[in-house]
Amino acid sequence: MAKINPAFGKELQKFGSVNFNACYNCGNCTAVCSLSTTENSFPRNMVRLSALGLEEEIQSSLKPWECYYCGECTTYCPQEANPGELMMALRRYLTSKYDWTGLSGLLYKSLPTTIAAFILVFAGVIAFALSVNFELDTLLHIGHLFEMIAIGTIGVVILLPNILRMWHYTILKPGVKVPFRKYLSSMGELFVHMFTQKRALGCDDNQKRWFEHLILVFGYLALLFTTVFLNWFSTESVFVQVFGYLVSAIVFVVTIDFVSGRVKKNKEVNKHSQPSDWLFVIWLFLMGFTAFMVRLFIDFDWLESNKWLYIFHFTVLAQWALLIVPFGKWTHFLYRSFAMYFARLKE
Repeated sequence: MAKINPAFGKELQKFGSVNFNACYNCGNCTAVCSLSTTENSFPRNMVRLSALGLEEEIQSSLKPWECYYCGECTTYCPQEANPGELMMALRRYLTSKYDWTGLSGLLYKSLPTTIAAFILVFAGVIAFALSVNFELDTLLHIGHLFEMIAIGTIGVVILLPNILRMWHYTILKPGVKVPFRKYLSSMGELFVHMFTQKRALGCDDNQKRWFEHLILVFGYLALLFTTVFLNWFSTESVFVQVFGYLVSAIVFVVTIDFVSGRVKKNKEVNKHSQPSDWLFVIWLFLMGFTAFMVRLFIDFDWLESNKWLYIFHFTVLAQWALLIVPFGKWTHFLYRSFAMYFARLKE
């Protein structure tokens, strides 16, 4: 028997849902959604489950992740129920359910807590810099070690268990029987969506945003490879230096366009930005920009007398690695990819 949570609507409001209870089930959102089929009702099915408070059914669903929020459903909703933003709120909610630490939900629902966490990380970076007397070589060396250790630790300690929890909610708990060979044969679906996010191409008028996301994914991965594995700040290789500058510039340009869209609110998808949305794009921009500036100051031999720049970059990096990647909107990239993989397993 399905369990109903009468307070679920109020809980979703904390994650950014906007007026979804105004829905009177007219079906306009489903009619205009290019992802809707006879088998999958986007997004009306999730609106009804949310209104009824069927929390367990929502937790077992992959539909919120299959939606790429083109905004059409909200644009044509006669009741201004904002189904597109509901789907976004459900993704934030599901992120909090997958996260075994509980920090994702805490940071999503409380801006003061988020600000306090960012200040705490900043204080930690300053304390570390003081402990080494702001010695530049030590700062650069520890910064590089931090990048490598943080990637491995966060992946193993936080993200991997969260993916397993997602698998538990969507495959194991509902009793979906999947032969082991299908896990292997469907693995290509995971990597295709992880690197191309091709599902977004199913949305009408979404090609530009898909292309920007594609550039951003490869740009971000290339910047990560350059700074972490090639140690861009210490290399003397001209190729690595030029490549790093190029990648930083690409990340810079694309994120500027994302930030500009949110400021202008010129599209439905940008009209209801939550703090987590702003933090993601701003810190992504700061990652590329500060990395670019640090390398520039190294090349012109200015960094020794401007150590504050590297400390600023290190702060941005630490906040990105310790807060945004494991507990913020970055995880949507990971959960979407696995959602497509799990959806293939369910077929």
